[in-house]
Amino acid sequence: GHSLLAVTLIARMRRQGLHADVRTLFAAPTLASLAAAVVGESAEVQAPPNRIPAASPVITPEMLPLVTLGQAEIDAVVATVPGGAGNVQDIYPLAPLQEGFLFHHLAAAEGDPYLLATVSSFETRERLDAYLDALRAVIARHDVLRTAIAWEGLPEPVQVVWRQAPLPVEEVELDPAAGDVAGELYRRFDPRRHRIDIRRAPLLRCHVARDADGECWKLLLLFHHLVSDHTAMEVLRDEIEAHLSGRADSLPQPVPFRNFVAQARLGVRPEEHREFFQEMLGDVNEPTAPFGLLDVRGDGSGIEQARLDVEEGLAARLRERARALGVSAATVCHVAWAQVLARASGRDDVVFGTVLFGRMQGGEGADRVIGPFLNTLPIRVRTGGVEVEAGVRQTHALLAKLLRHEHASLVLAQRCSAVDASAPLFTSLLNYRYSKRRTPSNAPAAAAPPAPAGRTSQGGERTNYPLTLSVDDLGEGFSLAAQAPASVQPLRVCELMHAALESLVQALETAPGAALGRLGVLPERERRRVVEEWNRTEADPAELDPAESCVHELFEAQAARTPDAPAVVFEGEQLTYAELNRRANRLAHHLVRRGVGPDVRVGLCVEPGVEMMAAVLAVLKAGGGY
Repeated sequence: GHSLLAVTLIARMRRQGLHADVRTLFAAPTLASLAAAVVGESAEVQAPPNRIPAASPVITPEMLPLVTLGQAEIDAVVATVPGGAGNVQDIYPLAPLQEGFLFHHLAAAEGDPYLLATVSSFETRERLDAYLDALRAVIARHDVLRTAIAWEGLPEPVQVVWRQAPLPVEEVELDPAAGDVAGELYRRFDPRRHRIDIRRAPLLRCHVARDADGECWKLLLLFHHLVSDHTAMEVLRDEIEAHLSGRADSLPQPVPFRNFVAQARLGVRPEEHREFFQEMLGDVNEPTAPFGLLDVRGDGSGIEQARLDVEEGLAARLRERARALGVSAATVCHVAWAQVLARASGRDDVVFGTVLFGRMQGGEGADRVIGPFLNTLPIRVRTGGVEVEAGVRQTHALLAKLLRHEHASLVLAQRCSAVDASAPLFTSLLNYRYSKRRTPSNAPAAAAPPAPAGRTSQGGERTNYPLTLSVDDLGEGFSLAAQAPASVQPLRVCELMHAALESLVQALETAPGAALGRLGVLPERERRRVVEEWNRTEADPAELDPAESCVHELFEAQAARTPDAPAVVFEGEQLTYAELNRRANRLAHHLVRRGVGPDVRVGLCVEPGVEMMAAVLAVLKAGGGY
C-alpha cells in the first residue's frame, strides 16, 4: 500500500489504542490479516521531555536528556547561537540519515550533494511576499526548520533548535536584458558549486530577482536535506497553502522532530541492529559496483537524469502478479533491480541501498512531522540459481524484516559486512516511492515544487551515489527515473530495468520455477547489438562506422584499402599497413595460444616505436586489454 497512507493508518490505530508491529503491516497481504494481528504491546518509545525552561540564562547537562555533553561543550554550542542560551530551545543528536548528510557536506570540496534548489515564479511582488510570510509562519511552527548543526569540538554532532530563526531573503540584481532570469538565478546559486552555512538556522535560503518584464518575480529557494525529505516537503507545501488560504487555524498541533530522534536512538537496541545486519551481510566480502562505479564520495556533479514510463500493460501485469503472491509491487521492483545489478557487476549475489520511508516507527504524529525521516540501508538479493517465485518471496520477507531496522545507522550496517573498510559495500540505490505524476516520459526528474502560490520552473535532486534508480508508484502505473554518469547513460539504465521487469513478470506468470539468473535484462535493441551486430564478422571493411567500431577493426579496414601506404614511421624505420598488420596478426595468434582473450590484461614493457604499435594492435586483435 501507499507509504504515507500506511503511516496515517498506523497513527490512527495508535490514537484508538490499537498497536501493530510494522513488520506485520508489510508481511500481511490484506487488511483483514492485518486487523487480526493488531492487538499487542506498543514498541513506541516515549521521548523524554525537553527540560530547557523558556528564557533560561544558562543550559546545563541535566536539561538535555537525549545527548551527553559537558558544561564546557554546551557553552561552546550556545556561543554559536545569536541571542545565546535564551534563544536555544533544544539540543539533541542527529538522526541516522542526517549523519550521512553531514559527512558528505564536510567531504565535498565544492557544492553540496544534499543542498536542493527550486526556482518559482510569482506574478507580482505581493504574491511573493505573501508566500514568504507563509513560509516564515511554517518555520515558526516546526522546530526542525529552526535547526542548525554543530559538530566542532564535540564528541558527536548535534542539532540545535533556535527559538527565533529569521528567514534569510536576498534580493539579487540581475540584468533584465540577459533574458532568462530564472536560469541565471539558478546558475548563480547552483548547489553543485554553492554551499550554505549549516551552522546557521534555518537551513533554508531565499534569493529573489525581478523578471525581465518588470512585474513577475523569481524566487530561488535553497533547502538542505538535513531538515527535510520528500514527504516533509509535501507537508511544508500543504501548510503554506493553508496559511495563504486563511486556513492556518485548522492545522494540527506540530509534533517535535525530537520525538523521532528519540525513537530512532532508543527504539531498537544497537545490538539488535548489529545482529540483523551481520546475519544478512557477514559473508559479503566484495562491493557491488555496477558498471565499475566505485566512487560514493562524489558531489553529484557529472550525473545525468532520464525518465521512462513503464508500459501500461506491463504495469497491470506486475500488480496482478504481486497480488497473487501476496507481496508488494515494491518487492518485485527490488528483485528486478537486483537482476540489472547482477548483469552490470558480474555477480549473482548483489547488495544495494534501498531508501526506507522512515515514518513507519516514527512515533505518534509521524504522518505530519516535517523533517528528514528517510534512511538508506543495504539489502542483499541472491539471483543465480534461485527460483523466480522463491526469490521474490525471500526478498519480500527480508524487506519486512528490514523495516524493523529502518532507523539503524548505515555506518553500523556497512561495518557488519566483510568488505574492507576503505571500500564501499554498495554504490547504487533503489528508491521506491509513491508519487503523483509530475514530469513527462524521458524528461529529467525534478524536486517537488515548494510553492503552491507560484510556478516551479527549475529544480533537481542529487545524491552522492553514482547510480540511482527511482521507481515512482503512480497508483496504477509506474515511472522509472535514473541518475547515472553520462558514460553509463541513464536512459539505458531505465531501459534495462524495464526489460528486467518484463522478463521477471513473464517468468512469474509462466515459469515460476525458472532460475533468476537466466532471465534476460537486455532490451531488444541492445540485445540485437550485442548478439548480432557485434558478432557480425562478414561486414565490408569499407562500411565500418568509426563511432561503432574498435580501433583494431578500423586499422584492418585501412590496411585493406591502402596496404602499401606507410602506416608508421619511427627513427628511420617504416612499415606499411600490410606489414604492420602481418606483424600484429602473428603476435595476436601467439597471445591467443597463451590464453589472452576478453577480460585478460597484457602488460607491455617496450619503448615507443614500431614494435610497440604492433604489440598494442596484437593485444586488441586477441581480444584483451593492454
